[in-house]
Amino acid sequence: MPTALRRGPYRFYFYPYDCQEPRHMHVDRENLSAKLWLDPDVRLAENLGYSRHELRVIERVARENLEVLRNAWDNFCREHANNS
Repeated sequence: MPTALRRGPYRFYFYPYDCQEPRHMHVDRENLSAKLWLDPDVRLAENLGYSRHELRVIERVARENLEVLRNAWDNFCREHANNS
């Protein structure tokens, strides 16, 4: 699982097979998880345990690092597609 970003307790990552879906990130902290769509803007796709407040924090971090997250996705998926 490629990790695109670590900020505080959060790890933003995706799975190699995710390249078949629209750009998104999974965000984990301990036993909590969320999935965020990255296009056209950051939006919550799924929440497994985070509070509303913490989701706002995670979404803010994602927006502040949106270019980094999108580039990590694009670079990995482009390379993965070329090697398939």
